[in-house]
Amino acid sequence: MPEYKQFPLADTAEGLTEADIIAWQVKPGDTVTVNQIVVEVETAKAAVELPIPWAGVVTELLVEPGQTVEVGAPILTIDVDPGGKAAPAPAAAPAAEEPAEEEMKPLVGYGSKAVVTQRRARKGAAPAAAPVAPAPVAVAPEPAVASKPKGGYVPLAKPPVRKLAKDLGVDLHALTGTADGGVITRDDVHAAANGSAAPTVVSTVDSGYDPATRERRVPIKGVRKATAAAMVQSAYTAPHVTEFLTIDVTPMMEFREKLKKSREFAGVKVTPLTFAAKAVCLAAKRTPDVNAVWDEAAQEIVYKDYVHLGIAAATPRGLVVPKVRDADSMSLKELAIALTELTDVAREGKTTPAAMLGGTITITNVGVFGVDTGTPIINPGESAILCLGAIKDTPWVVDGEIKVRKVLQLSLSFDHRVVDGQQGSEFLADVGALLADPAVAITY
Repeated sequence: MPEYKQFPLADTAEGLTEADIIAWQVKPGDTVTVNQIVVEVETAKAAVELPIPWAGVVTELLVEPGQTVEVGAPILTIDVDPGGKAAPAPAAAPAAEEPAEEEMKPLVGYGSKAVVTQRRARKGAAPAAAPVAPAPVAVAPEPAVASKPKGGYVPLAKPPVRKLAKDLGVDLHALTGTADGGVITRDDVHAAANGSAAPTVVSTVDSGYDPATRERRVPIKGVRKATAAAMVQSAYTAPHVTEFLTIDVTPMMEFREKLKKSREFAGVKVTPLTFAAKAVCLAAKRTPDVNAVWDEAAQEIVYKDYVHLGIAAATPRGLVVPKVRDADSMSLKELAIALTELTDVAREGKTTPAAMLGGTITITNVGVFGVDTGTPIINPGESAILCLGAIKDTPWVVDGEIKVRKVLQLSLSFDHRVVDGQQGSEFLADVGALLADPAVAITY
């Protein structure tokens, strides 16, 4: 007879507690093999593809795309013995039995946390009766959700809302959700806990204005949520100072054209960001303060003898900052190749959590959006971030005459606990000199 197992959401990076289901790669009835990718999820750090540790036939998808799920919650049911060769399972009541540790070894990060995730009802659909499991389920139900739902009704609420209801002693079965599809929100739980009615919407028909048709709400989660938290922490922890420098980069752009025609750089994408990356690595050796970090816990300043260069990249899921490891040891050509690969992966949403850890200094390029300059916020765990503006044809004085030149604005934000004004200014001036005339690098 069939033997069913439930596939739990893995902890894809240390410290994460939840993830959003992006897309399923399988459907009920599909046959899967060991380590086959079955689902793509988005955590607070990146989008990740998860493999399944068993072979068998998918019988049910327990969550839908867009749903937020706690780490350890079951998201898929699989029949690992579709041929019926295994011994029949005992007809016992469902028990809070956890998956055997040896069964989970093919995947890293799986815990024994027992959590129940309810399938979200489709919009416009009436509440369905609780599904009957085809075999004993090895997950204990949450105390806030009865094992036999009242009248077959399963309250729709995200795990954090369920926890809130449990903490406040609110019975979710007694609530009617005010969100789309009847989903119960935090406001619904708080209203019930305070003994008041659920929030109501004031009619605006008489005024002729209906805000609901002119507003759009998007849940704060995933990469956007993590980025916001990191930026707030950085802005209110590190005392930011920002300096600006405008330079003539005509020689750099001319040198770029020469490289594009050379045999050594054939097929290699050399951009202004490539030159900036090389300039930052060279300048950081002369001003190591910008490549250091303030360790509050140890009351130390930690100087790094390597440059793990962060590159801020805009993606459909928000801002990510993957790193070029040991960028200071790379040639200009190697940097160009590494940057191309890094940005391509980031734009596809495939940057791994590990690729975004351990940076020492970051570059952000707002020039690709036609913006002249900005005041960037330092990436947490670092002490400086360089911002590149757009390169524009601008009137410029050369040898006493006004000429049209390629001009770029730079801005540097730094942590004033680590970097004094002198060091920040010297570093920015060095980067500017290297971009204004790449031949200056020979003097370093």
